[in-house]
Amino acid sequence: MQNSSAIAFIGFIAWTLFLLVLMVSLRAGLVLTGKMKSNGFQADNANLSPFMQRLARAHANCIENLPLFGGLLLLAIASGHNALTDPLALALLAARVAQSSVHLVSTSVMAVNVRFAAFVVQIAIALYWACQLLRTFIA
Repeated sequence: MQNSSAIAFIGFIAWTLFLLVLMVSLRAGLVLTGKMKSNGFQADNANLSPFMQRLARAHANCIENLPLFGGLLLLAIASGHNALTDPLALALLAARVAQSSVHLVSTSVMAVNVRFAAFVVQIAIALYWACQLLRTFIA
């Protein structure tokens, strides 16, 4: 697919936004039902359920990694080298969604291993892209 890099870039942003909207919605529900005061939330949701803590961490992880993965995608798109990123762009997005999804559902040893494997896939793709893009700019 020719636009895979752009789709993956907006997909990464949309996934990060989805996690944020989910967290905000759940927090709003807690406030509206009187279970929590609006000023009672900790940034990492440490005073909430384990799910809410994992949700905050999954969202933060997306935010932390967006400059790296998004930056590579954006550089490739802006410089006209998205042919380098297109073949693996959707795999990167799938690995990101898998990592966050597993993070939300479990912290078992198996889940942590699966989550780590999904992250390693993303790092491997990013390293490959960085090397390929660097090669095109140096050559």
